[in-house]
Amino acid sequence: MEDRSSVIIFIDDDQQPVGSFKSPINFELDTRKLPDGEHFLRIVSQDPSGKEGIRKIPFTVRNGPDITVEGLQENEVVDGVLPIMVSAYGKGDQKIFLIEGSETPRSIPNWIWVLHIGFGGWAIYYLLTQLFIAP
Repeated sequence: MEDRSSVIIFIDDDQQPVGSFKSPINFELDTRKLPDGEHFLRIVSQDPSGKEGIRKIPFTVRNGPDITVEGLQENEVVDGVLPIMVSAYGKGDQKIFLIEGSETPRSIPNWIWVLHIGFGGWAIYYLLTQLFIAP
């Protein structure tokens, strides 16, 4: 009789397991074979006495190009004309770093503009007060 637990690994609700192993195991999950989106890893374990345990681990696959949208949030209530910027870029082959197209262009956040205007106003005030101090 074997003293180790057996482990069967499934992806999503597939009836065909990825593999069946004796515990402990190390394996690599190749997500390139999965479509982008929500998935879960279902691990079924059975100890030597026959008792089973199940664990589901949800994960998200995103092997395709990353898509970012600026100007529209999920479930946002909108009206009128919306300026929307969409950017999509891929990771390449992960052996060579691609500089061009690897960043998501974004507009400057409002708090940066407020900080810039505030600092400029303070600098002008300081300059004017220093220029007109009586000698």
